[in-house]
Amino acid sequence: MCQLFETIKCSDGKLFNLAWHNLRFNRSRKAYFEIENIVDLNKIISIPENAKNGLFRCRVTYSKTIDKIEFIPHQFREIKKLKLVEDNSIDYRFKYSDREILNKLFAKRSNSDDVLIIKNGLITDTSTANIIFYDEKKWWTPDSPLLPGTQRAKLLTEKKIFKCKITPADLGKFKKAALINAMWDFDTMPVIDIARIKK
Repeated sequence: MCQLFETIKCSDGKLFNLAWHNLRFNRSRKAYFEIENIVDLNKIISIPENAKNGLFRCRVTYSKTIDKIEFIPHQFREIKKLKLVEDNSIDYRFKYSDREILNKLFAKRSNSDDVLIIKNGLITDTSTANIIFYDEKKWWTPDSPLLPGTQRAKLLTEKKIFKCKITPADLGKFKKAALINAMWDFDTMPVIDIARIKK
């Protein structure tokens, strides 16, 4: 059976953005596995002693049941350059444990640090994060993500970012880009000059 997962930031024994992870976790369980009952991740995640100091990824792998909860030490990856790659058939509406299609696209990054995926002419995500763009006034995120992330949802609700349709031709309207996900927030996200996004 297919497995899905959530990655939750755990820093010094504290779990972050649990409300947003709970929302996606339960929506995915209902949509993909047709499970109606609501589960509160806060009540089932127990942080082990060795994960109470430092930065960890809490990975919750699940199908119709919760299959595994792991705490994995995390180090931020440096992102300085992105390569545009196109895939019009990719489907990552759910956070699948099987990331083969994303890994294949990531392998096309050449001398860049990650790929920025184009689907049907629209900018979507990188292989591991949602992307946001700055036009010197506001931060914008594509309205066509492969997977709407929890950090993205939080920042949209807080009106720190806004969504719009973004094509590769639109990139010149922006000055810089940044990557956001469960581990990368406004304080830690890698920011790159728009000229560092290459075809």
